[in-house]
Amino acid sequence: MERTLITMPGSSQAALADQDIAHIRRVMRPSLHGDLGGPILPATYWRKRLCQLLDTGNLSHAQLCAVDGLLLQLDQFEAEPQPVWDQLVPAAAAPFKPLAPTAASHPI
Repeated sequence: MERTLITMPGSSQAALADQDIAHIRRVMRPSLHGDLGGPILPATYWRKRLCQLLDTGNLSHAQLCAVDGLLLQLDQFEAEPQPVWDQLVPAAAAPFKPLAPTAASHPI
């Protein structure tokens, strides 16, 4: 008996959309927070990626909800004030003064 794989139209597109949504869910937040140099990829990049997913028009209800949730996360990220890493924290005490050498600190 020969077996044939029956595929439904759009099922591979749905799987690709699921993979793309899962990928964005995993990497968007760390990418936005970045490092001391700022975001690795800006919010505009992630918004464009999510809008491209919406533009396909083939998303299920669950996928639409997931994309909507990610867009809400972007909105929240953009609404929060971002830390300014370039500003120096004012010194709370006098500058560091080295200790005076002691007899015990000299080698014998």
